[in-house]
Amino acid sequence: MPPAIATQTIHEIALKQPTSIRVFEHLGIDSCCGGDKSLATACAEAHLDVRAVLTALQFAAERPPLPMPDWSKASLELLCAHIVTKHHTYLRRELPLLIEAADRLLSRHGQAQPELADIRSTLGRLEFDLTEHLSKEETVVFPYIVSLERAVDRSLSEAEQVPVSCFGFLPRPVAMLCSDHEALVRHLSQIRDWSHQYTPPLSSCGTSLSFYEGLQNLDADLSQHLQLENNILFPRAVQMETAEEFVTIHSTEDIAREFSID
Repeated sequence: MPPAIATQTIHEIALKQPTSIRVFEHLGIDSCCGGDKSLATACAEAHLDVRAVLTALQFAAERPPLPMPDWSKASLELLCAHIVTKHHTYLRRELPLLIEAADRLLSRHGQAQPELADIRSTLGRLEFDLTEHLSKEETVVFPYIVSLERAVDRSLSEAEQVPVSCFGFLPRPVAMLCSDHEALVRHLSQIRDWSHQYTPPLSSCGTSLSFYEGLQNLDADLSQHLQLENNILFPRAVQMETAEEFVTIHSTEDIAREFSID
């Protein structure tokens, strides 16, 4: 793998090489909210040898790829459905189980492992934040994105086909959702630190081993989830909303005010 790739951003590498996402997750490199940094910068901040990271990326690229859709080209409706059925369902199923396991471990090993209290508290905040966040996506933003795509596909030939939202245009709710994502990433980072990069204590019981593995799986799934939204779904939806066929049926003043168009 050429050294020039070290000057590319994490986001660019992740889009060109999907297998890099798991490498970044394993190394603790943020491929979501921190995706605008170059690989060299991200490695320096994480105290990683960029040459070793390049080798890991090359190894991952040469492994037989698992079949996966190219979400940068798939329909937004399909992508929204994928996010809900795979990632939202995962969070609603696994987070409560992790919290229950944290409670059990805390009651048994809390004195010897004080970090468990911090992990349990942060899991609770993560669940609280996600409850409203997922609901906003599923009931407000995603349905609007789907209706927008369907309308644009029909070339907005009839007035009744124009999608109407309760929030105006997408940049405002997208900015709010991305701000939520940054808070979620901070929660994950805290859990990663307190769990010593998901390393269970020596002589851990089966519950403890399963718990730390579950934390690592949560990190991997949520990182992939946020990557799909931040780097693919939201930018494509905003771009679609500014398409000429959509803009022409709205007030020029409304568009200019919302998108800061001169």
